[in-house]
Amino acid sequence: MINRKFQERLLSLQGNMLNFAYILTSNRDDAYDLLQDTTLKVLDNEDKYVENTNFKGWVFTIMRNIFINNYRRAARVSVKVDTSDDLYQLNLPQDSGFQSPENSYAAGEVHEAINSFSPAYKVPFSMHLAGYRYSEIAEYMHLPVGTIKSRIYYARQRLRTMLKDYSTSD
Repeated sequence: MINRKFQERLLSLQGNMLNFAYILTSNRDDAYDLLQDTTLKVLDNEDKYVENTNFKGWVFTIMRNIFINNYRRAARVSVKVDTSDDLYQLNLPQDSGFQSPENSYAAGEVHEAINSFSPAYKVPFSMHLAGYRYSEIAEYMHLPVGTIKSRIYYARQRLRTMLKDYSTSD
């Protein structure tokens, strides 16, 4: 039997849980799915909750564990095993990703332009392009997040100015 007080405590956390789910997933739909999965799991495991412990921490730990388990499951599913008999076959795409030789030249120009930046702008911009978060870049460079954001912004502006000849104005 579900305790009414337990339900009310859980419902009062729904907004916080959704925010935390969004932080974990970075996707609104996935965040709602994670919120729903967590709510069901918490309700199913009400009997395992011990009074006088941090209810919010208990719920958020369940949410984090569900997220981690789903992530690991997705990673396992995405692994591909080559079962071909041809041991010399490379599993690499044969397409370079460029539609024409001019586009590959433009990519080289972009790299040259980025490398021409001073390290104060090149490092955070390159790390941002590699997928690092602003906070990670700030921690690495021992600078405030706002400084990192502005340097990346100015690096983009400078790159746009340097490569304005490559813009398509068709």
